[in-house]
Amino acid sequence: MLLTAICMTLIGISIVNVALPSIQLALDASRSDMQWVLSGYALTFGVVLVAAGRAGDLMGRGGFFLLGAGIFTVASVVAGLAPDATWLNAARLLQGIGSGLLNPQGLGMIQQYFRGAERGRAFGYFGTAVGFSVAIGPVLGGFLIELGGLEIGWRLTFLVNVPIGIATIVLGLLWFPKPLISGARAPRSSKSGRLGYLLRALDPVGSALLGLAVLAVLLPFVESRDSPLAWLLLPLAALLFYLWVRWERRYARLGGSPMVDLNIFSTASFTNGIIIMALYFLGMTSVWVLIALYVQEGVGRTALESGLFGIPASLLSAYAAHWAGTRVARYGRQLVIGGLILALAGLASSSAVVLLHEQGHLSIWWLVLSLSFIGLAQGAVISPNQALTLEDVPLDYAGSSGAIMQTGQRIGTSIGIAMITAAVFAALTVSSWSMAVTLGFGVIGVVVVVALGVACKDLRDRGRNRRQR
Repeated sequence: MLLTAICMTLIGISIVNVALPSIQLALDASRSDMQWVLSGYALTFGVVLVAAGRAGDLMGRGGFFLLGAGIFTVASVVAGLAPDATWLNAARLLQGIGSGLLNPQGLGMIQQYFRGAERGRAFGYFGTAVGFSVAIGPVLGGFLIELGGLEIGWRLTFLVNVPIGIATIVLGLLWFPKPLISGARAPRSSKSGRLGYLLRALDPVGSALLGLAVLAVLLPFVESRDSPLAWLLLPLAALLFYLWVRWERRYARLGGSPMVDLNIFSTASFTNGIIIMALYFLGMTSVWVLIALYVQEGVGRTALESGLFGIPASLLSAYAAHWAGTRVARYGRQLVIGGLILALAGLASSSAVVLLHEQGHLSIWWLVLSLSFIGLAQGAVISPNQALTLEDVPLDYAGSSGAIMQTGQRIGTSIGIAMITAAVFAALTVSSWSMAVTLGFGVIGVVVVVALGVACKDLRDRGRNRRQR
């Protein structure tokens, strides 16, 4: 049931990639509107993640999981009925809040109920669910657009979440332990009672500072085309992150319970894993956006055909995630390194297919094969990296620590989509679609190389630590 709900939020992402051209035509949306459709979801997702994870740690993960599922479901209805781009983007922001509440609880529950090799298998199943979602999303989206036409089809891509959301809520109410939200028990030494203790444990000041910092990082990459002054928010973001760190340390010294135990960043495996995941999502998330745009606008294929290009890659991603999840305890970071090398192979071969197709030497359908390397990479990187990153994190901070990792993913996704699509559209003014997409793949490749360097560093760190024990 956890995986079903997470699938719902992921299908909501992959469907939108295919639906973008239809949404733009049906709503007469601007390029800025389309940027918000892609990145607005990730923006609110990232802002609420860590606070939601901490709240689940303290008050019960089941209740916040179902609250997030409910908000996401209602937002899907609003998105499906949106009369214009403004309403659609408001609904996407609300969807992001729902996902931000839901996802850290799912990761926290996996950490809570599974240990050792079993946790690796659980993350393997999680990765399989991710692969399935990525596979079914574009195809389902293309089918619904073909079925409903220009005006109705894209709306169905949002409304399809509604039955899944309702089923998730019903099953959660039946299966989750009661009470769903219980509240943290105050220690006997506490003089402020249960409510006062809970408020201090939730660390509202730290939550606000971190949420504003994440917002200040993400907003410029969404709004920069229409408001260049938005870049001035980046220095503000740096200041807010600094104030947040100072506050968390002071709060801990005063005996409070900070929303994030900053000591976990001294664990090299946790810090390296977050960096790897942020870089991977910064680069690789844009691959499927570029493919959807290129296949439909550059080559002239339908939305359904665009979705078909990613099916083998996504199914291989699901298989690779399960295979890697059962072997992460044995091979560790080597799996992630191998996955990143596969990603580079996929980017290089996809660039070759695009260029050779322009010259008339290859069918565009050879992309199915080259993208399969990227699918294998996704399965070999995401779920093993999650297990390796969180393996040394204390259970009391399972939700918030997992949320920090997901915040890195969301920041990486928003920055990557904004920068890489901007580079591609800029290249389109002076070159063809094939050259522009190849440029985009090259930028992604540079980011993946940096992630590979961090993964190799982490492998060396782990080997050094084992020798010292």
